[in-house]
Amino acid sequence: MEKLREQYEKEVVPALMKKFEYKSVMQVPKLDKIVINIGLGDLKENPKALENAMKDLTQITGQKPVITKAKKSIAAFKLREGVNIGCKVTLRRDKMYDFAYKLFNVALPRVRDFRGVSEHSFDGRGNYSMGIKEQLIFPEIEYDKVDKIRGMDIIFVTTASTDEEAKELLGLLGMPFKTKKSK
Repeated sequence: MEKLREQYEKEVVPALMKKFEYKSVMQVPKLDKIVINIGLGDLKENPKALENAMKDLTQITGQKPVITKAKKSIAAFKLREGVNIGCKVTLRRDKMYDFAYKLFNVALPRVRDFRGVSEHSFDGRGNYSMGIKEQLIFPEIEYDKVDKIRGMDIIFVTTASTDEEAKELLGLLGMPFKTKKSK
């Protein structure tokens, strides 16, 4: 499934060089990594939730997740420093491109009433964040074996210096942004 990497090298790089008038191929922005994070607010009531979330994330990405811990104590959330609060995976190289291809072409079209992802989720430095409300949109997850529907955050980290460059990069890779008509 090297399709997305080949598309980047053969189509995206020349298009970006032409549009932004880069002098060198090394100036062209590229996808650096994809971080998928699942936060578990119900971990105190259901200790098995972390195990199930890690299993789901492993099935989706093909990589073992890392457990995330609370950085500081917050009394209002009944949270102590160092307590497990979720899990995350950082994808790079081939697994990153495989996941992006699967997300753009298989998972997102399965979302009910899907009209595209928002163009306004860039952070000002060329990175894009999006949230998914349920893990069931991925074909690896079996509906019968899911204990609870969980959402996840997906962050696309690029080497682009501006949001405009990053939007063009992700759009050329196949990110289904909302069009003006579909609002």
